[in-house]
Amino acid sequence: MDPRVIPEWSVRSEEAGFSTLATVGRTAYPGVLDTVALAGAAAATRTIGLSSNIMLATVWPPVLLAKELAGIDGMSGGRLTLGVGIGGNRPDDFVVDGLPPQGLGKRMDHDLDVYHRVWRGEPVGEGVNAAVPAGTRAVPLLFGGLAPVAFRRMAAWGQGYIAGSLPAPAVVPFFDAARRAWEEEGREGAPKLVAIAYFAFGDVRRGKDNIRDYYAAIGAEYAESVAESISVGGDAVRAAAEAFAAIGADELIFHPALADPDEIEKLAGAVL
Repeated sequence: MDPRVIPEWSVRSEEAGFSTLATVGRTAYPGVLDTVALAGAAAATRTIGLSSNIMLATVWPPVLLAKELAGIDGMSGGRLTLGVGIGGNRPDDFVVDGLPPQGLGKRMDHDLDVYHRVWRGEPVGEGVNAAVPAGTRAVPLLFGGLAPVAFRRMAAWGQGYIAGSLPAPAVVPFFDAARRAWEEEGREGAPKLVAIAYFAFGDVRRGKDNIRDYYAAIGAEYAESVAESISVGGDAVRAAAEAFAAIGADELIFHPALADPDEIEKLAGAVL
């Protein structure tokens, strides 16, 4: 993908009336890093929400990531929501020395504490420059994952849950688990529930190839299942929106299989 697509994509999505711009990112893939894409979108837009679905947070040194996120959130005027996961099924993304793809649950719990310390402006290191300036606020967190501990972590730290790229019927048990964890934690109200669906209107074959290539590191079977689940055309994206609304999704993020900004207006015409 040509990175120059991102600012235009952002502006046209905002003008079309969508609620959120979201990234799907990996370090070990020839694409734009989540933080860079979100910063570009923040600069190009004024009102649309910004999110990551989901960022593999444990591949980052926590202080650096927290400060980058604070900056993006501040530049956007407080429009950022961080969707996070531990990334245990993508070991090739761990490229920073000292951050191996083991012990990820403990690292995530440690990093979450660091994020909030940074956002409060508390010292996070040693020496005269130990204090890291805070951003404008604590960035709201949404959590992905399938293990019970992921739901407990969501209820303790987050504002909601992001399901994986699965059809609506397959997402039901995960939404139910998120609601139970929220209640068991004693949180008021209900967690925000977010779903993901891929879509294409133009070159469908190319779009499916793009999705297969992106998910190939997880396994050919999974990559094929995601590629074949793409919502193709207006009827399919409307059906997906209705299906996720029926299971209680608060927001559905349609991720494009094609880097063609004309896909935005086609999607808007079908679902908005």
